[in-house]
Amino acid sequence: MPLGEIPLGVWRTRSQALSFNGHSIRYWTAGRGEPLLLLHGFPTASHDWHYLWKPLVSQYRVIACDMLGFGDSAKPGRHAYSLLEQADLQQALLAHLNITEPVHLLAHDYGSNVAQELIFRHTQQRIRIASCVFLNGGLFADAHRPARLHRWLSGPVGWWVGRVFNRAALVRSIPELYGPDTGPNESELDDCWQLLTHNQGPRVFHRLMGYLQETRANGERWTQAMQEGGVAMRMIVGGSDRIAGVRMLERYRQLMPGADTVLLPDIGHYPHTEAPTQVLRHFREFHAPVTRRVAVL
Repeated sequence: MPLGEIPLGVWRTRSQALSFNGHSIRYWTAGRGEPLLLLHGFPTASHDWHYLWKPLVSQYRVIACDMLGFGDSAKPGRHAYSLLEQADLQQALLAHLNITEPVHLLAHDYGSNVAQELIFRHTQQRIRIASCVFLNGGLFADAHRPARLHRWLSGPVGWWVGRVFNRAALVRSIPELYGPDTGPNESELDDCWQLLTHNQGPRVFHRLMGYLQETRANGERWTQAMQEGGVAMRMIVGGSDRIAGVRMLERYRQLMPGADTVLLPDIGHYPHTEAPTQVLRHFREFHAPVTRRVAVL
């Protein structure tokens, strides 16, 4: 059965505000139970989780924010964006909500790299991470194949590419991102475009792309933390994704002892919007024993 949609207009009315390093951050939280932190990808926002929001809220205290430079949060034009700062933001949000118990993570794309940093901090006892489910993301730089838009934005004329980026360019990127039968409809494209362009978002795209260099610089310590940190993990991957699909899944299996993985063959880079029912089922399957283990600790 398809999951219920939360329209963007309704989603926005439910947001709250947090000041982080002098910048306004929009966040959402609902539900009771163990805390579950949702980490969105580039270049979208937390509305990506709207299909999963209600069923997850029925089981967890769910928390999500539009990270700095994304969605309805501030997008300062001359800011040096960093994955490490985005991890600081997640910790600041948890502190703002007085959450001190172990946190579950559900992360996609850019958010997967933020999750890796949080898992590293878990090994340093700076935060307690109970588990992490990764959706398609560039966990390992040697298996990551950035989309054409990403390559252009991270190049010497990236500032110009962001300024000329338009809705037509967004539409042209769809075949590279989605499964053969799971692309967004016009309404979903309109929502995405609204969030991308809010607060003049395209002008900072090239600055956000610095995360590609950060993944290479931090990859070794992140991988070691994932291997040795004792955090229960699962990877759910859309196999039609050309960016972080089957190649990333194979690399994960090589590097993670006893890797727990799920392949969704005809799904692309956004499994939580392309196949939310499947993602929810595999998430719950993974979490049943994890939740029991956390309750014992």
